[in-house]
Amino acid sequence: MPPPSEPLPVALPPDPNTRPPGWTLPAGACDSHFHVFGPPDRFPYAATRRYEPPAAPIEHYWKVQEITGLARAMVVQPTVHGTDHAAIVDAIARSDGRLLGVACIDQEMTDADLAALKAAGIRAGRFSLMSDRAGSRDAMARQIDRIVRLDWSLVLHIEPRFLLAHEDFIRGLPVPTVIDHMARIDPREGLDQPAFRLLLDLLADARFWTKICCVDKISAAPRAQVADGPPFADVVPFAKAVIEAAPDRVIWGSDWPHGNTFTPGRTPNQGDRLDQLGVMVPDAATRRAILVDNPARLYGFSRGRT
Repeated sequence: MPPPSEPLPVALPPDPNTRPPGWTLPAGACDSHFHVFGPPDRFPYAATRRYEPPAAPIEHYWKVQEITGLARAMVVQPTVHGTDHAAIVDAIARSDGRLLGVACIDQEMTDADLAALKAAGIRAGRFSLMSDRAGSRDAMARQIDRIVRLDWSLVLHIEPRFLLAHEDFIRGLPVPTVIDHMARIDPREGLDQPAFRLLLDLLADARFWTKICCVDKISAAPRAQVADGPPFADVVPFAKAVIEAAPDRVIWGSDWPHGNTFTPGRTPNQGDRLDQLGVMVPDAATRRAILVDNPARLYGFSRGRT
């Protein structure tokens, strides 16, 4: 792989000292969003990557699971690997049924390529409508029929202004659709901001789901730890609102290893993230829905496996 023409920004590594949360996760708890990066000597990064991440191999994530009590997970194709899914397919193959995956697909991939990904454990396609990366509504629209034929769900990573601009298109999506990271809302704009009102309205439709994830990047808090609550506490009211709107269609993700993070103090510990989930969801039955029942229903994890 040729070196990039200019030096890329280098992302921070994950917190190496994962601590257990202060509460016991239910059996079969699922992290619905994490990534693996490389290691690049086995799984090279794409020449089109926007930043340089440290290696974050699957073996490191399994240690996170062991410490926190997470049993299952959805491994999401990161942009640094482009559409080469070898790293996540390898992780799924070695997981003994504990992992399934989310792919990033484009027009260059054949139907045979997608069939192979489905056979390897991919259960959804992810698309971005974001100002900092490639992706367009038209490019996504060209893939919808293939998503339908594969019987996959769709993960939509989208910014508030694009959610509002493409409302009609999004409402017409014919497959179960997860609005990633609560549509990257800005907590400073309040619960009544138009994009968040739209997200709640979408959640009134049984086709739409959302994912509590990426709170360290959504948060407007100036530092990770705040005096009056858990890390990134300004996101908590938004999470509570989506859970109230659709407790049977909310899932949770760690976003480990938090790629595309460059500011010291912004990379969270997974124990803190799960403690924050405990604050968002004090009810044990609802926690179980978010961590176990909802992802099992959406992605098809076997109920017999933990």
